[in-house]
Amino acid sequence: MSHLEILILAIALSIDACVVSFSYGLIFSRERVKNSMLLASCTGLFQALMPVIGYFLTGIVKTFVEPFAPIIVFAIFTYLGVKFIIEAFETEKKKNLCLDFKCLLLVGIATSIDAFSAGISLSLFGNRILKPAVLIGVVTFVNSISGFYLGGKFKHLPTRSLEVGAGLLLIVLGIKSLLV
Repeated sequence: MSHLEILILAIALSIDACVVSFSYGLIFSRERVKNSMLLASCTGLFQALMPVIGYFLTGIVKTFVEPFAPIIVFAIFTYLGVKFIIEAFETEKKKNLCLDFKCLLLVGIATSIDAFSAGISLSLFGNRILKPAVLIGVVTFVNSISGFYLGGKFKHLPTRSLEVGAGLLLIVLGIKSLLV
């Protein structure tokens, strides 16, 4: 694959992370810099690591994980989306909405399943993995930050509606993974 093709791949792989970050940006109003950096770092890191894992495990893992990838993504995004919707109707928020270690881990995995497959493809094409993995991680980090702050621009809408909308958006992403 050429450098341009790898850049296009990196942009395409970062879209899910950007959309998820947009959803989080709608909800978080406190510690926005910290939260955006946590989310972007997590998605960028996972997007960089998953192609490397896919690259080195091409022969072994492809046959086992690939058939279930859409179901795994669907389950994780639906879980997060339902969690957002439930928390929208809670009268007292006891903690920051779903930006703990467990949620970051789930978001990282869910947004990077495609990157795992991309690592397999890069291996099959005979590419080296270091430069594409770094590029994918950096592009995802930038798009995640952008999505988070773009989501914050819609803060003037009612909070509950935004939280439900963000949850529905995550569920739609999960459903989309089943249809692709």
